[in-house]
Amino acid sequence: MTEPATLDEICIAAIADAFRGDGEVLCNPMGAVPVIAGRLARATFEPDLMLTDTIAYAVAGNLPLGGDPADFPVEAYMPFRSIFDQVWSGKRHVVMGASQIDRWGNQNFAAIGPYRKPKAQLLGLRGAPGNLINHATTYWVPNQARSFSPSVDVVSGPGYDKAAELGRSARFFEIRRVVTNLGVYDFDTPDHSMRLRSIHPGVDIDQVLEATPFEITIPDDPPTSRVPDAEDLRLIREVFDPDGVRKGEFR
Repeated sequence: MTEPATLDEICIAAIADAFRGDGEVLCNPMGAVPVIAGRLARATFEPDLMLTDTIAYAVAGNLPLGGDPADFPVEAYMPFRSIFDQVWSGKRHVVMGASQIDRWGNQNFAAIGPYRKPKAQLLGLRGAPGNLINHATTYWVPNQARSFSPSVDVVSGPGYDKAAELGRSARFFEIRRVVTNLGVYDFDTPDHSMRLRSIHPGVDIDQVLEATPFEITIPDDPPTSRVPDAEDLRLIREVFDPDGVRKGEFR
């Protein structure tokens, strides 16, 4: 009998669901949990997604974490310099992290504190500004209470309020989902502020509110996040991540 889905697997399914309907785009998740999610999406309901080995090759087949792309059909050479062509064409959906994220989707993984003299230096702006204005973006936040913030110290990736100021330059702007350890969020509200889309099994509204230091739209009866089925769990546990690397983000 299949063991019940655990929180890490529910989060993977939620991130995978963000790719529904994308078709032929570069699925570009960053980090173990998002990478598994992207591979799960292609293996189950979005067969046209292009996936990379996270380094330089686009590969076919179900490549496990840390797998050798030489063991799988290589569809294309995809070094980092080629990623910009995908970014600017809009044919990409990236999953990024967020050290801070606010109710409008403004994201920070550059620095904590004043940018010129931060308390902590993080990744930097990286490609976040270009990603947000060119194609769909989803965020993976393992610890909602730590990352949800009334405001961000540095805007690495703009939210809907900042994007509105950019006019036509942000015509492709879309934050598809924010997936956390507590639930799934989107911005499908009249003013494009954050909304609870679904709540993970075993989580209650009080936990969501306690971990959310800003106003958020909550439906009267929020649905429960999808629980991965037996085939999803087989792929996650036996094919993509038999060593359980994904669980390291939940300790």
